[in-house]
Amino acid sequence: MTIDWNSFTPWTALAGGALIGMAVAMLLLLNGRIAGISGVLGGLLRSARGDSAWRLSFLAGLVAAPLVFSVLGGHASGWIDADFGTLVAAGFLVGIGTRYGSGCTSGHGICGLSNLSPRSFVATVCFMATGVATVFVTRHLLSI
Repeated sequence: MTIDWNSFTPWTALAGGALIGMAVAMLLLLNGRIAGISGVLGGLLRSARGDSAWRLSFLAGLVAAPLVFSVLGGHASGWIDADFGTLVAAGFLVGIGTRYGSGCTSGHGICGLSNLSPRSFVATVCFMATGVATVFVTRHLLSI
């Protein structure tokens, strides 16, 4: 395994993690809500009266943040090496996993672990192990 040292950006990763942590803490402390994306979106689809404004704002921020970043001159150095059908299938499988796991990576991995939830610990271990196994199989066994 080799590391692309030109793309290794620990300070921006630290800053991004700190911003995510602050946003999660603020949403929990100020609204009493968990910042799990699947829960926010799912709650919007079946929201109670007066509950949709914060959910729409949250999701709009997720879409607007990278746009604002690019307008301010930022450059994201990532790429997706998959066709549209693969992305649709992957999204469908992630949605199924989110439903069966009672939450998404942000809900369990960030919010649940910080609340010391045993269920979130098990879910996080499962999705991380699945990710590692998927990369190992696709990169080393199938050479994709």
